[in-house]
Amino acid sequence: MISLRPARRTALLAAIAAMLAAPPAFAQSPPAVPVSVIAAARRDVPVVLGNIGAVQANQSAAIRPRVDGMLDQVLFTEGQEVRKGDLLARLDPRPYQAALDQATARRAVTEATLANARLNLARATDLARNQFASRQALDTAASQVAQLEAQSRADEAAVKSAQVNLDYTSITAPFDGRMGLRNIDPGNVVRFADNTNTAIATISQIHPIVAVFTLPQDALPAIQAAMARGKLPVAALSPDDRTILAQGELLATDSIIDATTGTIRMKAVFANRDTKLWPGQFVNIRLTLEVERGVITVPSSAVQRGPAGLFVYTINPDQTVALSPVELGQDDGTLAVIRRGLDEGARVVVAGQSRLRAGAKVTINTAPAAAPSAKDTPAPRPAG
Repeated sequence: MISLRPARRTALLAAIAAMLAAPPAFAQSPPAVPVSVIAAARRDVPVVLGNIGAVQANQSAAIRPRVDGMLDQVLFTEGQEVRKGDLLARLDPRPYQAALDQATARRAVTEATLANARLNLARATDLARNQFASRQALDTAASQVAQLEAQSRADEAAVKSAQVNLDYTSITAPFDGRMGLRNIDPGNVVRFADNTNTAIATISQIHPIVAVFTLPQDALPAIQAAMARGKLPVAALSPDDRTILAQGELLATDSIIDATTGTIRMKAVFANRDTKLWPGQFVNIRLTLEVERGVITVPSSAVQRGPAGLFVYTINPDQTVALSPVELGQDDGTLAVIRRGLDEGARVVVAGQSRLRAGAKVTINTAPAAAPSAKDTPAPRPAG
């Protein structure tokens, strides 16, 4: 048996007593949870609807010949900006010039014959008045004049038709636009009535340009009410939502709702002076209906969803958290509008919620409170 000196025995007993007096580890309070916090603030927030849109040319036309013939000249370069009425191509005009000359000559013959017939009618009228010519001769002369007058009108129409065909050998731009790639080279014979008729090129108007997008039918009443107040601004953003490519306005809504999807098509127009939009391009569309003034906002990351609905964690004065139910307005994925349940200046948790429960102690890191700018704010999540 090992014997201890009295002093050592006393120290050992004191240590054991201290261990027995200490509370168990599981009885200790949990450590404070580190969180990021921001104060709810009042801001002017635009009411925005958005979805993916497809850019289209404001006008587009396939440049095809309207008469048959050999393509003599192509007078545009691929990608060239042209104005309405600019000469784009020319067919060989000689066959149509010959047809016009022939029609003009035929009209001249008819007019000369008509002039002689009118003289004969005048003579027959004088003779019949003096009873030196029969009534039948007068009627024959009048009929001859009427026939020749009708032939003259037909000849005049033939001249105009030949002139139109000759004019069609010069192909001009139907509107201001940008020429596409050339499909037919000079020297090829082109035909107007050929079902496989290939366009010489395509012209597209991209100044201005339009974008077509869809929105849910439930948004239509609000859109119509906003349109009644004035023009609605529309922004076209890059697919990554980081760059505003163009600013424009809503042009029109479709006249029918798509029953299969429950959406309605919209068209927006953009000046596109810097040509950042291109036909066939996909962009994110942001339609602003109005601006809500002085509403309470928090970052979208602060809003949580629970069994009873939406809520945020607010910070009490004693550095504990409380679960505060809220009624949400617009949420664009970056900034959420709080309709009810939160006061201005209330501190809400924006990061670290996964470890929180009501009454939990926290340590606070203040999150940056700068309002997102129009350039940095992402476009709304696609609707519908």
